[in-house]
Amino acid sequence: MRPGSFSVKERLEDMDLNHIEAPCVFPTFPRFCGQTFTEAKDKELGLLCVKAYNDWMVEEWCGQSGGRLIPLTLIPLWDAALAAPRCTATRPRCAGGVLQRDPALPRTPSVHDPDGYWDPFFAACEETETIINMHIGSSSKMPSTSTGRTASSRFDLDAHQRHVLHGRLPLLGRLRPLCRLEGGVLGGQIGWIPYILERADRVWEDNRGWGGVADIVPEPPSTYFKDHIWGCFFDDAHGIRSVDEIGEDNITYESDYPHSDSTWPNTAKIAEEQMANLTDEQKRKIVRGNAIKLFGLDLVA
Repeated sequence: MRPGSFSVKERLEDMDLNHIEAPCVFPTFPRFCGQTFTEAKDKELGLLCVKAYNDWMVEEWCGQSGGRLIPLTLIPLWDAALAAPRCTATRPRCAGGVLQRDPALPRTPSVHDPDGYWDPFFAACEETETIINMHIGSSSKMPSTSTGRTASSRFDLDAHQRHVLHGRLPLLGRLRPLCRLEGGVLGGQIGWIPYILERADRVWEDNRGWGGVADIVPEPPSTYFKDHIWGCFFDDAHGIRSVDEIGEDNITYESDYPHSDSTWPNTAKIAEEQMANLTDEQKRKIVRGNAIKLFGLDLVA
């Protein structure tokens, strides 16, 4: 394990080596959206842990980086009413909050809950302009084709989680009234997005007359993607060839450091090779401009 995985000084040195100015920092110890705290039997203790983690993430880990490490904070997933105030408390200090990929899996109500369980949280995110970020594995469940599969086969199925995620969010209908709610989806690659949007629009066109779809999704799902969702990639030549279909304003770049799937320390080289045919403006947006705008970053260079 590289020291940059747990030491700020070495992390910044590895970022310099890889031509990375500022990355978002997902949780690791409490798992990708704080499932460890959510599973605590003592919810009062779990909430204290969420608060302590957020303070540590903002003030200590990222606070020692001179603004180069961008904090992503946790919410108490087990109580949407408690989660909403966390946005107000942490938004001035961070770039966004972390939500599980499928809120129904860790024994919390689904985002489709007819009683609007998550509505206070989504409304608070819109009010405070908090970006919702989701990470693979954040529902404590990974896709599997069979028992006895090899560890490496899991990486081939990772994109499936993004298919589920993006196929669900544009169809929620809850994005329609929340005009300013934005969600950044990191580490998912982007080459599959045009197909998912095409398929979602076709399903909407053919089936919106039944199941209540027409009442909550009046426009094709792809229109909600453009205004609410950003894809992020680190090694996706096919996706880069689809920039015009995805939208150059809806793509951001990363290195996936320090995972084994990371492009570190060759991220800049891979970017130059895969983006060779893009315009200078498209390159600027993808590797820098879109993230700065989305997260409200104060970066100049």
